[in-house]
Amino acid sequence: MEPPLEVIRFEPPALRVLDQSRLPHEERWLDIRDIDQLEEAIRALRVRGAPLLGLCGAAGVALAAEADAAEAPLRAAAERIGSARPTAVELATGAAACRDAALAAPERERAAAAWAFCAAYLRRRQAEDGALARHGLSAVPPGDVLTHCNTGTLATGGAGTALGVVRAAHAAGRLERCYVTETRPLLQGARLTAWELLQSGIPAVLLPDTAAAALILSGSVAAVVTGADRIAANGDTANKVGTLGLALAAARAGVPFFIAAPTSTFDPACRSGAEIPIEFRTAGEVGGYGDARWAPAGVEAWNPAFDVTPADLITGIITERGVVRPPYPAAIAALLRELQLEAAQR
Repeated sequence: MEPPLEVIRFEPPALRVLDQSRLPHEERWLDIRDIDQLEEAIRALRVRGAPLLGLCGAAGVALAAEADAAEAPLRAAAERIGSARPTAVELATGAAACRDAALAAPERERAAAAWAFCAAYLRRRQAEDGALARHGLSAVPPGDVLTHCNTGTLATGGAGTALGVVRAAHAAGRLERCYVTETRPLLQGARLTAWELLQSGIPAVLLPDTAAAALILSGSVAAVVTGADRIAANGDTANKVGTLGLALAAARAGVPFFIAAPTSTFDPACRSGAEIPIEFRTAGEVGGYGDARWAPAGVEAWNPAFDVTPADLITGIITERGVVRPPYPAAIAALLRELQLEAAQR
């Protein structure tokens, strides 16, 4: 499945990315040439989505290698970029993998090796999205789907994870419309997912986050499908805040709740969701949007960017390797062993 639009370009010595903070009203590309610019773009959510952040983490090492390809600066760059947002594990693992690829080359060839790694990583990412969508098509029942936040091309560089499943289902005639939560406080669903769906010719129905539970219990959706930023060894899953509420409502209604994420999202070092670091963001994001402010000055806010859905609320985890089903600890461990064996044989 081909990505319906382009969102990232590797053009040595620069990284070019679509500025998601300007969408849907303006399609503006950022020309990023150093680590400072990249870190600002990541923290300001000009680029976002766990798989796309992995690509950006890798590109950060390539940018660093353009300036100084010695081992110490490359290791420092990977560490710095990898910690820019703590919850999405692929940001750090993408940076670390590119660092290792660069360090395997002679110093004078490290920048070229890093950019080559980035290009191969994007091709692999796009192929994985296509495989994930095919597995999702066989797992998700026919009917309309509710999704949360943005999990499309803007989040992966490929066809998307949860949104890739939606695209495949619509193309197969198994889905008429996709319900999209606005995804407060930064409106990734309203701004980004709705835009992507309309770009693909898929009817999108936007709803307030606070209406999602009622929609699920009304019987209007056949499944809830979301992405993930990190999946613990026991199947507990961190995703955009609000996902937990959708999973609880789906469980009450008897509606299947699926996570769609690449295997790179699994973090075996996290034994459970209690060990997943949760990013907290500023009070200003809750008290208004952009230049518009509606909360009184001085009010405090509790603004986690993510929440954790317990494994027992998840029907299945759709990956490019197939659908992982309960019991999750054993199934995830077996999948990771298989991946490690394949990597060792390459």
